[in-house]
Amino acid sequence: MSKKPVIVFEGIEGSGKSFHINNVVSYLKKKKISFIKLREPGGSKNSELIRKLILDKKSNFSSNTDLLLYLAARSENIKQLKKFYTKRIILIDRFTDSTIAYQHYGMNVNLNFINFINKFILQNFKVDFTFLNTVNKKNMYLRLKKRKKLNRYDKFNYNFYSKVQKGFIKIARKKTKKCMIIDSNLETKINKKLIIKKIDKLIK
Repeated sequence: MSKKPVIVFEGIEGSGKSFHINNVVSYLKKKKISFIKLREPGGSKNSELIRKLILDKKSNFSSNTDLLLYLAARSENIKQLKKFYTKRIILIDRFTDSTIAYQHYGMNVNLNFINFINKFILQNFKVDFTFLNTVNKKNMYLRLKKRKKLNRYDKFNYNFYSKVQKGFIKIARKKTKKCMIIDSNLETKINKKLIIKKIDKLIK
């Protein structure tokens, strides 16, 4: 790649995406390779404020309001991301695939509407590669139980998460050359090696 890649980690709750993105962060630091990392929702100062509102357990937004809040958070982030676009490796914990998987496949929000606003916000900003982390029901709940604090999106029923994960897989299958599906039910060390091996190829 001529430019520095934009690499996204996706997956439902308990899928290991945040664990693996943090492992990549540690790897790049050891290699003394410049990068920027952020999460969605969150990242920039204003986006973090929106994140608190979205994930607050007391919040009870409609599906359309949820979508617009997520996209507002992204709109705040894109200003920061464009400063580093092509200049540094960009790592993102959740991005546009999450919006489609959760809001369209999970909550039945109109896909054309989501795509229209995403396109307007992102313009020429594009993702180069996505790691989709998948997890089964048993391991998802085991991991959620270990969390000290749960947010609103950690408390949906499994039928919702199942729809979202199937949505993620549908998205991934449409971009096979730019996506790797990681079975996070396997041993962590196996997936760490798989991901780092791919990262090495992406950053050369």
